[in-house]
Amino acid sequence: MTLQHILYAMPHSLYSGRARSYLIKNGIPFEERSTGHESFKAEVLPQGKLPTIPTLVTADGEVIRDGGAIIEHFEIANGRACQPAGPRQQVISALFDVIGTDGLLRPAMHYRWNFPDDNLTFVRYHFLHSQRDVPEREEKTEAMMNRMRHAAMIFGVTEQSQPVVEALYLEYLDALNKHFERYPYLLGWRPCIGDFGLLAPMYAHLGRDPYPARLMQQRASAVYRWVERMNREDQDAPECFNAGNDFLANDEVPETLIPVLKILAEDFVPETLAVADLINNWLAEHQPEAGAIAVGRLAEALGMADFSVRGETITALAQPHRFYLLQRVQDTFRALPQEDQKSVAAIMRDAGMSAVLSTALTRSIVRSDNLEVWD
Repeated sequence: MTLQHILYAMPHSLYSGRARSYLIKNGIPFEERSTGHESFKAEVLPQGKLPTIPTLVTADGEVIRDGGAIIEHFEIANGRACQPAGPRQQVISALFDVIGTDGLLRPAMHYRWNFPDDNLTFVRYHFLHSQRDVPEREEKTEAMMNRMRHAAMIFGVTEQSQPVVEALYLEYLDALNKHFERYPYLLGWRPCIGDFGLLAPMYAHLGRDPYPARLMQQRASAVYRWVERMNREDQDAPECFNAGNDFLANDEVPETLIPVLKILAEDFVPETLAVADLINNWLAEHQPEAGAIAVGRLAEALGMADFSVRGETITALAQPHRFYLLQRVQDTFRALPQEDQKSVAAIMRDAGMSAVLSTALTRSIVRSDNLEVWD
């Protein structure tokens, strides 16, 4: 009998969808449990360090907190089955992983919390049932939901910014739909790491909550089909009559992805530049010790960054997590031979994403004992 891993997650959790999809697509047996399960607080949290999801307990008892770390654990074990071999595809895959897990938080939060007539009953059901059935269950549910509403605001979703958040999301959705009308996954016929990262906001928030799910179904049917197939073990692409079974040949990056990235760059690039500047100033002033916690609830708050998107000033929390993820994009790029760097740089230039190849923090972030810390 194959021993199962245990994934502590929730259906409505943005980051859970990333790890869950990876396990499904790679045929890795697992049992899913809520953080309300007694074992999470008693057995898992002491090793996971933070009460965040997803957290995995492997079949041999190892605790791995964070979706990216869960995926990396299995990628090492299975020969990096979800990483393309070509340099251009590698960089684009890693970039979509960052965008999905960090760059689409504003539309994800906006479309969940600012349409209560459509979403509230559905969302509240999930928050309620993630709590243990104790007398204070209702009170804890309301407190958790209020925390997340506040998080939406500090991520930059305000009444002032909502129109530009919506405009960018709808343009992105239309462009992404054109891509998925041609290919079932980002880079061809099988999912790459970027698919799993992008799924994080596109499933739990934007593909399940009633208002944005209906919007996606009606406006971008091909995107909705991708969300569905990312949660099935098989390829699930019967509408592709001449489907292959691998990434596109010759390190091809589909032309249909360039308009998608151009739209995303309008928001992602200015925020990245502004946040890097703020955090680097903070690092110069505070000089945290090596091993100090850099990401998560135990990390020190670094401040709010202002940046402009289509003439609208957005103020958002400066989060080092984006740069922890961008390190992989930049390390992959720097390790390439010069000719491959030129080829990748040309694609990034066409996509309006050149700045992310060089915008970095003055200190790197590493993982240690299930925490992201300053190196």
